[in-house]
Amino acid sequence: MPTSYHRYVPSVCRKVVAVVTMRSRRLEYSESTRHALVDSAVDLFTKRGYAATSLDEVAKRARVTKGALYHHFSGKQALFEAAFDAVESTVMTELAEIVVGPGDPWDRAMNGIQQYIKICLDPSYQRIVIHEAPVVMGWERWREAEDHFSFGLVRASIQALVDAGELAELPVEVTARLLFGALTAGAMVIARADDPKKAGAEVSTTIIRMLERLRGGRDTDGAETSTKRSRRH
Repeated sequence: MPTSYHRYVPSVCRKVVAVVTMRSRRLEYSESTRHALVDSAVDLFTKRGYAATSLDEVAKRARVTKGALYHHFSGKQALFEAAFDAVESTVMTELAEIVVGPGDPWDRAMNGIQQYIKICLDPSYQRIVIHEAPVVMGWERWREAEDHFSFGLVRASIQALVDAGELAELPVEVTARLLFGALTAGAMVIARADDPKKAGAEVSTTIIRMLERLRGGRDTDGAETSTKRSRRH
């Protein structure tokens, strides 16, 4: 009995390890296939646009079968939304390092705005997020997605400025919504401009000047707010 037991256990263990390893490799392959498809889609949607890009081209560029594509995505729109998520996730990670990182809140906010303007000049962001997404995903769904990715960073930045006494005592939610709207509109201006770099510089200057008018904790009549007075005393 003991001999049979000791012979049996190692055999079972080897089979379990083999099964786990096989599943792990399948999962790894599946994830790498999905990433390859999304990367291919981002590249082709950027260069050709949604309408002119076929699923056959995406699969061929990713070096997978069309069946593998349908294993991960139900169709062209689902693939586009995955490409949209990939572009937005990269952008938000980049901006988060600036906006919620160390340093002076005002400097972080200004650097974040300037970096966002640079991102608006990126071909993939322009084509996929600004030009194509409102049409492919629909306006409401696109705005919801933008809220999900971007608004939290804008609100966190405004909250930090208010907490630091850099902005007048304004409602954080309302102020963040207005700035978010200005940045979204600015991105569209840049994407549609004949000279995107010039438009980007103008958008950046305008938004920063708007915030500078709110800086210093002063009401519209020029009187100091209670927060500014309390900090001075």
